[in-house]
Amino acid sequence: MPIDKYTYTKLSDIRSDIQSGSLSVKQLIGFYLQQIKEKSHLNAFLEVFEEEALANAARVQDKIMLGTAGKLAGMVIGIKDNISYKGHRMTAASKMLENYVSVYSATVIERLLAEDAIIIGRLNCDEFAMGGSNETSYYGPVKNYIDQTRVSGGSSGGSAVAVQANMCLAALGTDTGGSIRQPAAFCGVVGIKPTYSRVSRYGVVAYASSFDQVGPITHSVEDAALILEVIAGKDEHDNVSSSLEVPDYTTRLHEDAPRKIAYIEETLNHEGLDPEIKSAILHNIEELKAEGHIVEPVSFAYLDYVVATYYILTMAESSSNLSRYDGVRYGYRSPKATDLESVYKLSRTEGFGEEVKRRIMLGTFVLSAGYYDAYYAKAQKVRRLIKEQVDELLTQYDFLLTPTAPTVAYKIGTSKEDTLKSYLEDVYTVIASLTGLPAISLPCGTNSEGLPIGMQLIGKRFEEDKLLSFSNQILKERQL
Repeated sequence: MPIDKYTYTKLSDIRSDIQSGSLSVKQLIGFYLQQIKEKSHLNAFLEVFEEEALANAARVQDKIMLGTAGKLAGMVIGIKDNISYKGHRMTAASKMLENYVSVYSATVIERLLAEDAIIIGRLNCDEFAMGGSNETSYYGPVKNYIDQTRVSGGSSGGSAVAVQANMCLAALGTDTGGSIRQPAAFCGVVGIKPTYSRVSRYGVVAYASSFDQVGPITHSVEDAALILEVIAGKDEHDNVSSSLEVPDYTTRLHEDAPRKIAYIEETLNHEGLDPEIKSAILHNIEELKAEGHIVEPVSFAYLDYVVATYYILTMAESSSNLSRYDGVRYGYRSPKATDLESVYKLSRTEGFGEEVKRRIMLGTFVLSAGYYDAYYAKAQKVRRLIKEQVDELLTQYDFLLTPTAPTVAYKIGTSKEDTLKSYLEDVYTVIASLTGLPAISLPCGTNSEGLPIGMQLIGKRFEEDKLLSFSNQILKERQL
């Protein structure tokens, strides 16, 4: 079969074809490069590492044939444009870092390369990962492959579309409040946010340091487990990273046991929830019951507070983290500046986009004298209450189930009309973000227009192995 007829969804199939001789790594790279070129109008890739990828193809091919290849040999992967890769540009999709070239690689990149993954390029995202539609990027929005008038989701929109449109097998994204899971839902692919501290943040541009996590976007749970297995684990460069041993996620994928699942009633009765999404989730709940799982409704008292709490805390942290981009040390410096004060003012005004400036201003406000206790300190207290209730629910259940997002992918330009409404798109995903718990978005059907719907599962702290195993079981049962 000609290479242009292949649509791979799992690394194991690629490796099998390479071993049989029906496929070479060079052919595979050529196929993805052709796909990227033909689908460049989607604006998913900001830069393609064509020569480098082709050069690595021969080396990886030899290692596979000799039996010395790493776990990810044959995997062609794209990386979000806020993850450092030594010797390559990294802009966080912002004018502020337009010409920045990374002087070192993020730990997750080093671990991918050590297992013989081939990085094919860097992917578009919301500016500094601030956005839920990939429309805040300095380089323009990423278009959903299914309907190019619609958003990809964000902030890891380029990562989701690159996988959705078969421009690479997998991609790395980052998730602060849903930035892996929501675009995965909008694009009909798999996206997982690990437990906070499970994966090193070293070399990843900071947005909100007590929330940010790196994770994979893939077609299959199998590949998500494999990538997470490689990138997770203690890192001496990240003091927050957990020293807990990383389980062998891939060998535990096929555990097939009945589970006890709670679905949060308030998420299904939320006024902003699309009726077709509610119907799809309820249908999946009935299927889970039919498959022998216990699925019960539970109440979550704080759903109306999660978005406000999340945005107060993350905007405060972003205000602090982005203060380093001042036009003096590195990044964009305004040519109009005439003195130190104008360097600061003009460089930040011209270098940052509208949404980033909005979040910096709001973050600075909630941290300011007179408002710190009223907003930031109170939000920290509410975060603790949210965590305590979610942890209590997870003492009684294996997983919590919610929709991933209240809507399907919406029309490009819609979010600019109502910023607050765009923030409310995060109402389900920020539950796991505020609590630091692992969560995954799985495709669970389409609406009447053929647009993907996502279902979210939230697991217990550091129990990604069970979350992945159950997710794999679900997709096999649904044949998705």
